[in-house]
Amino acid sequence: MKRLLPVVLLLLAACVPAPAAPTSVLPAPIVTVLRPTETPVFTATPAIIPTSTALPHLMYPYTIAGLREREFAGGEISLDARIAFNDDFSTWLISYPSDGLRITGVLNIPAGEGPFPVIVMNHGYYPRGQYASGDGSQRAAEFLTRRGYLTISSDYRSWGGSDVAASFFHTGLVADVMNLIASLTSLPQADTSRIGMWGHSMGGGITTKILAIQGGLDTPSAIASGYSTTVRAAVLYAPNSADDADLIARWGYGCIGDISAGEALETCNSADVIPESLAAEVIAAYVESAQSPERMREIAPIHHLDSVSVPIQIHIGSADGDYIGSTPPEWSYKLNQALLAAGKDVELFIYNGQRHSFTGDAWLTFMNRAVEFFDNHLSLRASGG
Repeated sequence: MKRLLPVVLLLLAACVPAPAAPTSVLPAPIVTVLRPTETPVFTATPAIIPTSTALPHLMYPYTIAGLREREFAGGEISLDARIAFNDDFSTWLISYPSDGLRITGVLNIPAGEGPFPVIVMNHGYYPRGQYASGDGSQRAAEFLTRRGYLTISSDYRSWGGSDVAASFFHTGLVADVMNLIASLTSLPQADTSRIGMWGHSMGGGITTKILAIQGGLDTPSAIASGYSTTVRAAVLYAPNSADDADLIARWGYGCIGDISAGEALETCNSADVIPESLAAEVIAAYVESAQSPERMREIAPIHHLDSVSVPIQIHIGSADGDYIGSTPPEWSYKLNQALLAAGKDVELFIYNGQRHSFTGDAWLTFMNRAVEFFDNHLSLRASGG
């Protein structure tokens, strides 16, 4: 039995390179495109068949099935302050409601007449004391906004100016993004029939979990109101593993207690928020679940890809995983293999020699491919408009 230690995640966010001038021509090819018959083989662990229990487990609300039962109502997105303006777009600090919390984030609106297709940007892990709204996603967001996409990002609970609340297995962060998507209808500039998602590192893991939860279906409230809040296409950039057991094996389960103290440790995952004020039985259920293969199958999206119905691109550097806070390429191979086995629409691109955050021509190649992908799947023609 793993001892209950105060817990943490080392920095998943790598340094973001200085912005580079957009280019209309793809750089020289440095990317390996893997076809289904060429996919690196990841040897999976034997399947564990869940056994039935008499009563729902205390962590059931944070499983894929439990999250599918939730209604993410969102609310109104408040444009709190305009912090940048140019001929191409304007940038705003925003806030919106999520599970009774005030969550902050960043919005970039293209110049011109909307409504515009939307890309929800999910940033990777940063130490909270070093994080500022837009870190880890703003460079890519501006690249996309200059090409006609409204981009919006959540800081998530406990980051930026957001309120703090518990989060088990990243599901609090997932809820914050789901509530942000549900809130998009409050923005007249947003075309909610054309929503894509971009996620880096931890944000890539959040994206995968959302795709498994959402299943390509609108919520009952969205259907009743005649609007759509479904993600139509997703780009995963050096993503966390879709198997939560991999995250726990690499970083441990969540840090219990003070967030700042947890971030200073190397024995736990400080992306999760587990306040000591929680009931002892809830903390015990979390720790037990983190060490239970059966619970991991209920929690991890890789075991629930059957409902994924949108096209996915995965981009990974061949040299990623070289330090503890990065994501091994094998995680991307494993997800790609699982999606192919489930008959899903997925492409995997391997960038030779690139680490956790791409640099130089590789970053431009990646982003140009992402734009082409979103253009193909979020155009008016693709959405039936």
